[in-house]
Amino acid sequence: MNVAIIGASGYTGLELIKILITHPKFNISYIANSTGEINVQELHPSLKDVINMDVSKVDAAQVAACADLAFLALPHKTSMAFAKELLALNVKVVDLSADYRLELEAYEEHYCEHEDKENLPHAVYGLPEYYKNEIANAKLVANPGCYPTASLLALLPFAQYLKEENPVFVDAKSGISGAGKKLTELNTFCHINENTHAYNPFKHRHMPEIKEKVRLLKDKDLSINFVPHLIPVTRGMLVSVFATLKDENLDVKAILEDFYKDCEFVRVRNTPVDIKSTAGTNYCDLFVEKNGNALFINSSIDNLLRGASSQAVANANIMCGFEEGVGIPKIAYVP
Repeated sequence: MNVAIIGASGYTGLELIKILITHPKFNISYIANSTGEINVQELHPSLKDVINMDVSKVDAAQVAACADLAFLALPHKTSMAFAKELLALNVKVVDLSADYRLELEAYEEHYCEHEDKENLPHAVYGLPEYYKNEIANAKLVANPGCYPTASLLALLPFAQYLKEENPVFVDAKSGISGAGKKLTELNTFCHINENTHAYNPFKHRHMPEIKEKVRLLKDKDLSINFVPHLIPVTRGMLVSVFATLKDENLDVKAILEDFYKDCEFVRVRNTPVDIKSTAGTNYCDLFVEKNGNALFINSSIDNLLRGASSQAVANANIMCGFEEGVGIPKIAYVP
């Protein structure tokens, strides 16, 4: 099946190319960015002698002529304009931006006015552990954000067991690649080397995404307090969730293991998780512990893969009738 990658210049675009080059079911038939007129080997020198394709200036009609499905690795607002065109041309879409993740009111409060209100209600949230059946029948999948992926996979199994009157705190730490390729003061070497810091505490756009999905999936209106941090590593994400149980006698590990027993890309660990063991993979590693009714859930993912590109390909697999794990990376970058 032919697929297109639109927005190939960034890290998530590169990761999509790397996964799809060796995918047994998908063939890359079109690569594009906003300018074109470059070969993919020039755009990403690491791909020299690996793939030889010209990068086009994106054109929806060209995509429809050569691809059945398109991955959109574009910024929010830009993405919905292309998605709308592609869907009208009967091309399936996996959108890695935030444009279709949230309900309309929440999206417009935290991002901008939505320009594709027609397709928004039909978008399926691309977290396979919870929406696999819906993804299988979808034409438009909204790939989750990196922080929400790690946070929701940790929190959701316990939502029904938590005291709703008590706040839930989510401490999240991401490698600097999560900030993207564009140079800012925050991602210069002198700033991030041997340094770490919180940013946008309680104001990050991923906080309403986490809160909304807990409400929709578990019918719980939890007080989510989300604080992200940047850490001086290239890739990886470590999330710690702190909450309060209604019943301190629960076997929390058994709950977690039972919840994910049939999920290919969730691993329940016996010790606190680390980012190295998931880097380069689509796995989410989880650990849980309690102290009385105080609950700690620990989650680790690769922010560029499970938090973006490999999860997008897993969603495409499901959309196209393939097994979720076909062509999906499972071997970590260790050491």
